Amino acid sequence: MRDAVKRLGGDPEKINPICPADLVIDHSIQVDVSRSILKYSPNPGGGQSSEVKGSQRSSCNLCVDPRSPISDQICPFHKRKTQGADALEQNQELEFERNKERFVFLKWGATALKNMLIVPPGSGIVHQVNLEYLARVVFNDGGLLYPDSLVGTDSHTTMINGLGVVGWGVGGIEAEAVMLGQAISMVLPEVVGYKLTGKVDQLVTSTDVVLTVTKHLRQIGVVGKFVEFFGPGVSQLSIADRATISNMCPEYGATVGFFPVDEKSLEYLRQTGRSEERIKFVEKFLREIRLFRNYNDPQEDPVFSQVVELDLSTVTSCCSGPKRPHDKVPVSEMKVDFNTCLNNKIGFKGFAIPADKQSTKVPIVFDNQEYVLSHGSVVIAAITSCTNTSNPSVMLGAGVLAKKAVEAGLSVKPYIKTSLSPGSGVVTYYLRDSGVTPYLEKLGFDIVGYGCMTCIGNSGPLPEPVSEAIEKGDLVACGVLSGNRNFEGRIHPLTRANYLASPPLVIAYALAGTVLIDFEKDPLGTNPEGKPVYLRDIWPTREEIQAVEKEIVVPAMFTDVYSRIQQGNKRWNSLVAPEGQLYPWDDKSTYIKSPPFFEKMGKDVSKPESIKDAHVLLNLGDSVTTDHISPAGSIARNSPAARYLGNRGLTPREFNSYGSRRGNDAVMARGTFANIRLVNKFLSKAGPRTRHILSGDEMDIFDAAERYQKEGRQVIILAGKEYGSGSSRDWAAKGPWILGIKAVIAESYERIHRSNLVGMGIIPFQYVGGQTADSLGLTGTETFSIDVPDDLKAGQELQVKLSDGRTFQVKTRFDTEVELTYFRHGGILNYMIRRML
Repeated sequence: MRDAVKRLGGDPEKINPICPADLVIDHSIQVDVSRSILKYSPNPGGGQSSEVKGSQRSSCNLCVDPRSPISDQICPFHKRKTQGADALEQNQELEFERNKERFVFLKWGATALKNMLIVPPGSGIVHQVNLEYLARVVFNDGGLLYPDSLVGTDSHTTMINGLGVVGWGVGGIEAEAVMLGQAISMVLPEVVGYKLTGKVDQLVTSTDVVLTVTKHLRQIGVVGKFVEFFGPGVSQLSIADRATISNMCPEYGATVGFFPVDEKSLEYLRQTGRSEERIKFVEKFLREIRLFRNYNDPQEDPVFSQVVELDLSTVTSCCSGPKRPHDKVPVSEMKVDFNTCLNNKIGFKGFAIPADKQSTKVPIVFDNQEYVLSHGSVVIAAITSCTNTSNPSVMLGAGVLAKKAVEAGLSVKPYIKTSLSPGSGVVTYYLRDSGVTPYLEKLGFDIVGYGCMTCIGNSGPLPEPVSEAIEKGDLVACGVLSGNRNFEGRIHPLTRANYLASPPLVIAYALAGTVLIDFEKDPLGTNPEGKPVYLRDIWPTREEIQAVEKEIVVPAMFTDVYSRIQQGNKRWNSLVAPEGQLYPWDDKSTYIKSPPFFEKMGKDVSKPESIKDAHVLLNLGDSVTTDHISPAGSIARNSPAARYLGNRGLTPREFNSYGSRRGNDAVMARGTFANIRLVNKFLSKAGPRTRHILSGDEMDIFDAAERYQKEGRQVIILAGKEYGSGSSRDWAAKGPWILGIKAVIAESYERIHRSNLVGMGIIPFQYVGGQTADSLGLTGTETFSIDVPDDLKAGQELQVKLSDGRTFQVKTRFDTEVELTYFRHGGILNYMIRRML
């Protein structure tokens, strides 16, 4: 944007954040290394330390057992040599090796831009850091007090709603405009009151509650609405529990999932080391303006547009999957449900495995020992994501369960890729002080990094024998993770079934090695005496966990960790960034490249372009996610992006992920719609391919788009319901723009993605009157023409003319006059640039 402003004769320094902007680097670290084993391993189950194979690691006496030999790895939070740091150190080293160019660019931004705080990599996940440290709750600007609010470039920004701060996720496109002082435009939403009553059962976790709420609210339909939680049941939930529920707001479709501030909010501010002075003015101000809530007083309940209710005592242990976060499965029904999914036709709850293939077993040899993989085998078990790692109750619950499992003689098969990636260093502290870290490590749940990791798709490679077995047997292998998203192709290309679960359940399924288990009837294993050990024998109660939490989780932990958060680490501090108001682009870089968004932009606004004889690039169904549109995971070796990188001298091991190459539009354009699970109605098989209509040739989607552009032809997309659900991924709109996509016609849109399309000047059209592509008999082989008038109005219906003479109406999903203004300028950032001239 600074380059564009200068080219058009303006002052580039006007492109600068006006409101405070905090940037946390948390999406780049990957689980390359996991399950590092101490050479001299402490034996938490009793007896002497035993020498086992594995890499030697160092010891931090603040972190865990100091008995292992010392080398030079440094604990990033305690500034001491650490045990358990081998996987962490190697993953962080690889992160910097791969992302050095990106980090240099960000470090340049930290000095070139004012009013911006950058939290270096290795510090944690943005939402957890916000909850534990950054959030103000009430701003004090030179004596002027006002409620905290924010937007974030990740959809799970809503996590802060659990602390009583109104905030939600937007795309990076809209966020950049907000930073430059542009107000957010939206239609006044309905507010759904979600009343919580009753008390959570002793054996149920907050994860079970949020997965239940997610399914319930998806069924009700709250897209584009605000949800506010109220009722006496709220007072039973900790702030961490509430934050878990607010975090998954995008999964139930609302804009916010808000919990007003109450006494527990103030207790949390104290627990996390906020000053008493701050807490006092937060309370006094919010009481004065009547935003402070007593959930047990029905007189304080607001009037809502709609009220729905959940009795917390009815919540049972559950997971969600295998392909969507709102497809809840009670744990008691998991075995039956998975077998049903094997039988069902391909869909959100189906894999269409032929009956004669459902009992397929593939032997593997791992560490000189033979194992057998089959459908339902767990190959990834990850305690990950801000959703759960911010919650001491479920994290300590996992630790207590691990301790009991080890003491009972249970273990996790070594080929299962286990990992623990907390959202902040505070987790390291309380797991260590509670004494559970050695037990987690014994089961393979070493700390592998501080970031989103498996939840974002940075799960890293599976062991080669496992990958080969899955492909050889065409197995529906499983990932189990404590994350918030499990869309197809997101977690790992080879785990077709992925289940969201609480951290204790992640460990339980890792111990079982399969999802084909009924925990009530089937044992996890046997103890040294040969007696069966059931999950109920080692499952901790909420009361048991809360007692540990009350004793262990103290303000000093938060104060210590966050006192150093801006200091960075040796790698970050050693980076040398360029200076100057404009970034000196390196034409040879495959990571950072000046994007083409403003290359053809002039000072004046041109007339809106109509859709004329446009071909359909893709004909899609329901629930196409931003992971389908712009995947963040690994770059496949046979993809257009791989060919681009290979032509520039890179080897496959250097390709890295799409998420890490977001600074290069040439890679990201080639990665648009590159998800291997994308279902395109033009083809019989899922994958990132399409058919060039004029020639009939099947080809990669990028190649088809490129051919249409060379032919001078416009392209559009046809889609079903909930188009663009999932992450607030701005490349899911930027990528289609580069591919030349002029419009999308869908049955409905997820809020953030529709906004991102508008922000890039792509027209979101919507079928009217319950019509769909199927009901209209659209095959996608027609050409589409839509006249866009100069005086287009928000929500105006326009006529679509097909090449065969048929017509139908669509609604233009510009919902406000401000959005129409952005469209006329060619996008929101074009509008902001012209404002700066």
